[in-house]
Amino acid sequence: MSLSLSSYPTRFAILTLLSATTVFFFYKSRRHLSKRIKSLNPIYQNPIPKNPRGKIFFISQTGTSKTLAKSLHSLLNLNGFEFDLVDPKEYEPEDLHKESFVVIVASTWEDGKPPSNAGFFVDWLTESADDFRVGSLLLSKCKFAIFGVGSGSYGETFNAVGRDFSKKLKKLGGVEVLEVCEGDVDEGNLDEVFGKWSKRIVGLLGNLGENGGDMGNGVGDGSEDEAVSEGDDDEEYDNESEENDEESGIVDLEDIAGRGPSRKKGVNDKLVNGKSNGGTVNGEKAMVTPVIRASLEKQGYKIIGSHSGVKLCRWTKSQLRGRGGCYKHSFYGIESHRCMEATPSLACANKCVFCWRHHTNPVGKSWTWKMDDPIEIVNTAIDLHTKMIKQMKGVPGVKAERLSEGLSPRHCALSLVGEPIMYPEINSLVDELHKRRISTFLVTNAQFPDKIKLLKPITQLYVSVDAGTKDSLKAIDRPLFGDFWERFLDSLRALKEKEQRTVYRLTLVKGWNTEDVDAYSSLFSIGKPNFIEIKGVTYCGTSATSKLTMENVPWHSDVKEFSEALAKKSNGEYEVACEHVHSCCVLLAKVDKFKIDGQWFTWIDYEKFHDLVASGRPFTSKDYMTPTPSWAVYGAEEGGFDPEQLRFKKERHHRSPRQENGS
Repeated sequence: MSLSLSSYPTRFAILTLLSATTVFFFYKSRRHLSKRIKSLNPIYQNPIPKNPRGKIFFISQTGTSKTLAKSLHSLLNLNGFEFDLVDPKEYEPEDLHKESFVVIVASTWEDGKPPSNAGFFVDWLTESADDFRVGSLLLSKCKFAIFGVGSGSYGETFNAVGRDFSKKLKKLGGVEVLEVCEGDVDEGNLDEVFGKWSKRIVGLLGNLGENGGDMGNGVGDGSEDEAVSEGDDDEEYDNESEENDEESGIVDLEDIAGRGPSRKKGVNDKLVNGKSNGGTVNGEKAMVTPVIRASLEKQGYKIIGSHSGVKLCRWTKSQLRGRGGCYKHSFYGIESHRCMEATPSLACANKCVFCWRHHTNPVGKSWTWKMDDPIEIVNTAIDLHTKMIKQMKGVPGVKAERLSEGLSPRHCALSLVGEPIMYPEINSLVDELHKRRISTFLVTNAQFPDKIKLLKPITQLYVSVDAGTKDSLKAIDRPLFGDFWERFLDSLRALKEKEQRTVYRLTLVKGWNTEDVDAYSSLFSIGKPNFIEIKGVTYCGTSATSKLTMENVPWHSDVKEFSEALAKKSNGEYEVACEHVHSCCVLLAKVDKFKIDGQWFTWIDYEKFHDLVASGRPFTSKDYMTPTPSWAVYGAEEGGFDPEQLRFKKERHHRSPRQENGS
């Protein structure tokens, strides 16, 4: 029997077969495309297990967000999803990377600030997002959704907290499964908006169950009928939100330096607590302009008056939690949880390449600004510092005894930012601190030798020695003065005349100054410092004002090698005395003064120092020294970590080179 291609049954059979084949291959190609999209989409790479136990955080001041969070909690439990309702003040933020699904209901309070119950949580998130050491994959396994509660009357800061949470969580690798939903308490429909959003959350979690753990197609609408089949992945997933300069709060360098008009909205010249927010005060120019104030406050500074500032150091927080102190604790015996970091002058005469403030402070060669009263500066600094300490109450791990001690600061590091000795009343300010039995650690950038000569006794006076030669100092410090080298050498000579403790502070920048051992050693005889601190530069992330990268950061082994070579060059005048491995820092000390019968005496008897100051009689650095504990001595097994503290190592989650290159 022959097959006729012209016959109708034959043609129909062939067409049917071709159609079936086409449909089959189309379906297979769609399945392949869907799988390819999923392989590229971060939301599929770490699917949440069925019925995850998630967290619902409420960031609440008056109870509105807490009430909403409770209603969502009940709704999720009714639908079979196990979630914990969490007050962030009782949560350890370090555990956030362990969470698979997080919901945040966040209120925005006055001036765009978060409610008090989220103070530490927000600080941790901010610091982690800005800390290159933490890595951009820390929260890569964590999905999140945020509902913001705010008032439209707040204008530009409407729901600022919720938006900020979203931005920082994504910066740490978190995957946002729903766009931030913003409720307005002024509209009268907050419950309705939140109710609809809650159903979207249920819908997403429902899809999770239906799709075997997959969450859907990224940031979607979360509708209950949004179950995604393998052929519905047509939209490209975008995990990075692009913002313009005004929305992100980026401050232009020209604005900071005051050379051009501000291009930011909502930054006005106004009085805050009776203090100028910038511009002029009674016809006198204020150092802190509105743009500088906004930039520094965003970094966590508390601005005092018109030219001073205070900030809570991370080491203060660390020792409050019993997790170890800073290198000054190891080298000199300060109590890090009782140390206040401040400055009476936010201005500086240098623009160092390693400036950890990215030059968000003013610059100048002389004092041309309105001057605040030194007693008022000290009073306000202590008040603001203790308020920040109080905010640590209830933070997981904070010791009640240390919190109580922290409310009475006993040390002041006048090294926060800028050049403290530019302040004309620096001696009066130091006197006021000493009257309160608060020790002083003052750092100067070696450009004001006459100011150094006029300084009264300081507990410990530092001069930054950032390079050993004129050319390298110019390249690293980028000084404003034309005679910077002469000023630098004169500052070292002025240091030599001081009877109290003096320090050269060396910051090593790989590729810039780590080869200058001979040049550095030649400077020892000029200033004859009691101590030489050698510290590896801290990389502070990318900046338009600095070309430094992680390649410029030395390892602790590099710092040790440099320090040992420098000590050897001194022909026995200095020896390596202490180290703090965590800070990548090593201390050289003068042997004839601070090493007695083989025992180092680098620590300070602070009570003795204050008694000596109060006596009015001349005294020297040897009059208030005390023995260094064995764990702080160079080469000790502890590496400078106080054994009475509990060592805590942060999780580090960085992209591999392949990930950075997109392969």
